[in-house]
Amino acid sequence: MKSILVASSKGGVGKTTVVTNLAAQAAVAGLNTVIVDADPQQSSTHWAQRRAGLDSAVLPIDGTRKQWAKHVPDDAQRIIIDTPAGATRSSLDGFLDEAQVVIVPVGPSALDIEPTVHFLNEIHKHPRVKKGQLPIGLVVNRVKPWTQATQQAVELLKSWNVPVIAQMRDSQAYVMLAGLGRGLHDYHSAQIREHQADWAPLINWTQRARG
Repeated sequence: MKSILVASSKGGVGKTTVVTNLAAQAAVAGLNTVIVDADPQQSSTHWAQRRAGLDSAVLPIDGTRKQWAKHVPDDAQRIIIDTPAGATRSSLDGFLDEAQVVIVPVGPSALDIEPTVHFLNEIHKHPRVKKGQLPIGLVVNRVKPWTQATQQAVELLKSWNVPVIAQMRDSQAYVMLAGLGRGLHDYHSAQIREHQADWAPLINWTQRARG
């Protein structure tokens, strides 16, 4: 079983997009997949409910309850945890105790990067992170590679001691897919395959990383 925590102290950085697309990819690959939705907005839960009729359905579990772990099926093979925007380390301690990897989404702007620095500093105080037992990776969302601002932001992020695992290009496709309860890996068109290539480094990293 692989447990992936997706967390950020900043809202609007594509956290739920990362959660739902990772869940869709795992489910399409044949893994029994669970989303633990600790975000009061329950966006990931609504997404999972929209795909409930598919063979690659994803089970949503209410992560706002303290006893959420008791509701995870014994045959679950992939658990992806969606956390609230503005989360603090203290509010995430229980999830950090359970996760095997942590993904921190960030936007390609100073407004996104500055609070992420503080968030990462706090996360690194957790005992498992300090001991190197819990890998953390950054995912840069809504990237516009052709702009100088994006290029500068990505270069700044790469200078940190937390690796940039993947860069996801800005696209309205994610909005459309979320409304359908789908992810990129539910489709096979040439245009979608270009976006899927953005996700390959992240998927490979989550599979290799050992927490």
